[in-house]
Amino acid sequence: MTLALFDLDNTLLAGDSDHLWGDYLVALGVVDGARYRAENQRFYDAYRDGSLDIFEFLAFALKPLSEHPREQLEAWRAHFVAQSILPIVLPAARALVEAHRAQGHRTAIITATNRFVTEPIAQLFGVDALIATEPEERAGRYTGRVAGTPCYREGKIARLDDWLAGVRPAESWFYSDSHNDLPLLGQVAHPVAVDPDPLLREQALQRGWPILSLRQGAQPVALSQA
Repeated sequence: MTLALFDLDNTLLAGDSDHLWGDYLVALGVVDGARYRAENQRFYDAYRDGSLDIFEFLAFALKPLSEHPREQLEAWRAHFVAQSILPIVLPAARALVEAHRAQGHRTAIITATNRFVTEPIAQLFGVDALIATEPEERAGRYTGRVAGTPCYREGKIARLDDWLAGVRPAESWFYSDSHNDLPLLGQVAHPVAVDPDPLLREQALQRGWPILSLRQGAQPVALSQA
């Protein structure tokens, strides 16, 4: 198997679906607006600077899922995807995924954002699999807790290993924008920085990793090549 892995937020998307979902809940009026927006931004800033406590964040982010029926959540999510996600799907990202698919590679999105938010987004890209943080469910309702290992930093390696179930890909790519993904980028045969944050850009240049942009047209643009 040849495997192509893609981070989602700020990689295939020109934005962060987790943060946008929080903003969407505020706009709906189903969370405490000013307080929730401030906390949502605080966690997003912590993610970007590498100081995020993933369990504290997930307790915050998954709580609204536990407070509403599944049917209502799914109706809100459909509107969210149409309103907030489709406009930030990058054409060059679709082209990149399709290029791997055309070569017969197995494709997967691997993301820290929870499966409830990301499942319909992964479907937009037509990937073979989604590896995401899993919200716990009981009797058809979300509990507000995380199930298993969060798919974040070293957790992405653990979750990928579980998904591979002992299979070793003959070749592997991973595309990401974030320094938080350095652990997994360091594990694959072909790490690629995509519109990287400053720390990831620095590391990519030091390690000779390719740097791509998906934000400069309909096709990926090489900013540097290893």
